[in-house]
Amino acid sequence: MAGPERIVLGMALLRILAGCIELAAAALMLRFNEVEAAFRINALLGLIGPLIFLTVSSLGLVGLAASMSAGSILLVLLGVALIFLAVR
Repeated sequence: MAGPERIVLGMALLRILAGCIELAAAALMLRFNEVEAAFRINALLGLIGPLIFLTVSSLGLVGLAASMSAGSILLVLLGVALIFLAVR
């Protein structure tokens, strides 16, 4: 498997991992059946989500870097930064 296919596979696998983590967290919330425990689990998910987002975005940028101009890459990075500023 060459270049772009590996990047897409990596991006997809990270998203599958994120989905599995979300499902496991939901199962743990149901298992503990306590608001405090569910709140703690949700807080952990709040930390993991942005890390997955940044990693998948980084992989995508690496894959697109050869076909994009420096200005376009800068705009994409600015867009990612604005997303984080908007949700803080």
